Amino acid sequence: MKKIIAVVLPVLMMCGCGSVGKTESENVPAAVTATVRSSAVETTSETLETAETTELPPEPVTAPPSAAEIRLSEMTLHEKICQMFIVEPEKFSPEAAFTVVGENFHSGFGEYPVGGFIFFAKNIQTSEQTSKMLKDIQDTALKSGTGVFLAVDEEGGCVTRVQSQLGTEAVYSMRYYGDLNDREQAFSVGETIGDYLAYYGFNVDFAPVADVNISPQNELGSRIFSSDPHITAEMSAAVSAGLQSKGVCSTLKHFPGLGAGSGNTHYGSVYIDRTYEELLETEFTAFRGGIEAGCDFVMVGHQITAASGDDLPGDLSSEVVGEWLRNTLKFDGIAITDSHSMGAVANVYDSGEAAVKAVEAGMDIILMPRDLPTAVEGLTNAVNSGEIMEERIDESVLRILEKKSEMGLI
Repeated sequence: MKKIIAVVLPVLMMCGCGSVGKTESENVPAAVTATVRSSAVETTSETLETAETTELPPEPVTAPPSAAEIRLSEMTLHEKICQMFIVEPEKFSPEAAFTVVGENFHSGFGEYPVGGFIFFAKNIQTSEQTSKMLKDIQDTALKSGTGVFLAVDEEGGCVTRVQSQLGTEAVYSMRYYGDLNDREQAFSVGETIGDYLAYYGFNVDFAPVADVNISPQNELGSRIFSSDPHITAEMSAAVSAGLQSKGVCSTLKHFPGLGAGSGNTHYGSVYIDRTYEELLETEFTAFRGGIEAGCDFVMVGHQITAASGDDLPGDLSSEVVGEWLRNTLKFDGIAITDSHSMGAVANVYDSGEAAVKAVEAGMDIILMPRDLPTAVEGLTNAVNSGEIMEERIDESVLRILEKKSEMGLI
């Protein structure tokens, strides 16, 4: 506008059209003023039009909380800690062999609403009794808002709690299928076991074994598929997939590997003299097969492995759990200890100390503590003192609840 005025004014004054005392704008003819105003309006319109058509970034969309997250928010610290244990049903019953849900069970579960139960041959008498027992336990748990894992060691071969008692279809030892090296056969084994376990109401199988047969003195024998880690990886992944196709969670065990050992962790400490490079090439290769195939659980054993550098049982070692299992092998499922009633742990640590060390290492579930109240109290005290943050408990419990939500147990 200033440029237009500067050009027009000298012409007007030469023509005698200007008058003293009038402002520059008053001396500008109406046509010129209109032109200037029109230009300004057009510029303003363009600016407004540009502003109106400029797209703003979309508002961030917050996903609604999942069923697992809602359930977690409703739980007390005690309830959350109890979710991190799988125990024998005898913990809530005076009988030597639990077979029927009674008042003692209801009372015990009400006080310690654990995340699951493990069953052995002594708990399994008939088809009808087994189905009713498991249904009654699950119904009791669901009334609390969260169902339970109903687990068993059903590997095939010589480790069959259910088949040996109820006469379901038998499968050979895993060495037999490793020698065949037939993925379809191995998948069929998982399907067969998963089919009859699901029929009775079991939803977790602590199988298959993913150890590699390295030492002839190891405690596992024919339970191992092969001395070749690639065959073990392929066969364990296939059995795992077969189980899960029937709605039964699979469990690779015994990370980071018992196959090079020469002792038995049921009775005392076992030391595995393996370097990290050896583990990476052999044991980790075997476990990677089932992990990449999407297994639900990994069971971490009690063996002390030289490469960890901490002289701790695997399930109490942050190097084994946090670094090797989570970071190196990228496992994001449920990490469960081997039984804490076994000598390698129970002869060295009390139940509370072992539970705290396991959770600090990164474990999600503690299997069969020798003394459940002491184990729960140990974790509770550790949280209340600040030794373990409650967020660490929440991390594991959410992982457990997410799996249960997938299974329709929330």
